[in-house]
Amino acid sequence: MQYRRLKKQLCCFTAAAAMLGLAACGNGSDSPDTPSPTAPAEGSQAPTAITPTDGPSDNEDNQDNQGGNDDMTDAENALAAKFEGIKLAETLKRDSYNNPVMTQRFGADPYALVYDGRVYLYMTGDIYEYEADGTIKTNSYGKIQGINVISSSDLVNWTDHGTVYVAGRDGSATWANNSWAPAAACKEIDGKMKFFLYFANSGGGIGVLSADSPVGPFVDPIKRALVSHSTPNCAGVTWMFDPAVLMDDDGRAYLYFGGGIPNNQFANPGTARAVELGEDMVSIVGAPVALDVPYLFEDSGINKIGDTYYYSYCTNWNVDEEGAQKYGIRNAHIAYMTSDSPLGPFTFQGSILKNPGDFFGCYGNNHHCMFEFNGNWYIAYHTQVLERTIGIDKGYRCTHIDAVTVNEDGTIAPIMATKPGVGGDGYLNPFEKTEAETIHNMAGLNTTQYGAQSTYYGSGNMILNEIHTGDWLMVSGADFGEGAKSFTASVHADEGAYGIIKVCLDKADGDAIAYLEVSPDGSAEFREETCELIAEASGQHKLYFVFYGEGYTVDYWFFQ
Repeated sequence: MQYRRLKKQLCCFTAAAAMLGLAACGNGSDSPDTPSPTAPAEGSQAPTAITPTDGPSDNEDNQDNQGGNDDMTDAENALAAKFEGIKLAETLKRDSYNNPVMTQRFGADPYALVYDGRVYLYMTGDIYEYEADGTIKTNSYGKIQGINVISSSDLVNWTDHGTVYVAGRDGSATWANNSWAPAAACKEIDGKMKFFLYFANSGGGIGVLSADSPVGPFVDPIKRALVSHSTPNCAGVTWMFDPAVLMDDDGRAYLYFGGGIPNNQFANPGTARAVELGEDMVSIVGAPVALDVPYLFEDSGINKIGDTYYYSYCTNWNVDEEGAQKYGIRNAHIAYMTSDSPLGPFTFQGSILKNPGDFFGCYGNNHHCMFEFNGNWYIAYHTQVLERTIGIDKGYRCTHIDAVTVNEDGTIAPIMATKPGVGGDGYLNPFEKTEAETIHNMAGLNTTQYGAQSTYYGSGNMILNEIHTGDWLMVSGADFGEGAKSFTASVHADEGAYGIIKVCLDKADGDAIAYLEVSPDGSAEFREETCELIAEASGQHKLYFVFYGEGYTVDYWFFQ
């Protein structure tokens, strides 16, 4: 089947970390055979995306077929007529896939913080780099100064919290040039919950930010690196980056970091470090200790399962046959070690996640974190699936989540990287106020920070914007119970703008249950608009919002 070319633009902010990309993309079975598009001038949007390589969304014909209905009023039929024959924007993943977890931005080096029933993902934010002729360059990670944040209560529908502006002149840590590979933790201090975001200033040191909320605003409490090459026992660490943080059961916290290979010491680089954090979480206790980690490259990870500490990491690109035979690892695998102490020594156990290229045909650096949520274990990691769908091969990464099985004997079973991911259909209560930037899948849209929040050194209130006719958004697992009667959205329209939001169940080109008109009212503020449902909505469904017109934005929505 020939799929039409996507005419919308994917807005790419930031997303990556790790010093050496090694991002050569193989010719996997689902690799696009169309040429990479020409990039726009620097500062503009990302290039026009090509059609997905693994087929369209579950909306087979990608064309709206909603016409008039004898049960609707004349006004409702007039709204429905606006949608006749419009082409739906092409999605960048199937509606049945939960990976990548977002498509409106890139996001790499994911780190999960579980707090108050939600998983918060903090991700390095790649930003496109350009050649002099405007074509996209291979990702060097040198322009990355922000960390992207999303959260979810079901690992399916993700709310976009925007970007934490970390490094550079406009960031909270003005001493830093870059913000790579975040790690997050929270702790009650003086009766108040505080949140801490650790990041790598390229390979030169680890910084820390603090906030009163998991989404910021974040500030720099110490105005310098927390650990650097001048820290005791760190002068020999090639790359002072890729932090991970552990909050232990006794209230103590520990920081893990390091990587790189000095003097071709591939089998035993000796560049992993661990140190106890102070009670304030922004200082260290004593000198960091060296960890004996075979074939280390980068990407520290740390977890505690039962009474056992699990240190995980990415192996390097120089695993020889001796290493393969002895440890069962290959190049750029995620491997793990265990200990009965947070500072080791750790005993090697095995490889648990092969390079994403082994699953998706596109090889690059491998970065992960493992986390427990609602009694189950998961792994977040990055791939280059999204950029391949767009039609580029330059090392820009996206985040996936898949299941982890911890065996009864404490070993971790080999992990499969997939596109369906975890969470199934998810769950969402449509009668609660839902941020419009809560997304399972979408096409053609963008999100942006709104109002004074945009000046925060942290993510703030986001809104759905850059809306055009045929764009759409889907959330999954919306449970209407015995039924809903009306739909409300908080909207704002520019002068002269006009739009309609069509709400459908189960597919974007299905029959509508509501049409909500959006037009300017002379105010600069958002306002709530409500419409009655024109068809029954009960039980659990995928919920689609299909947009007509442009020049308007959406903040949140709910049903009554």
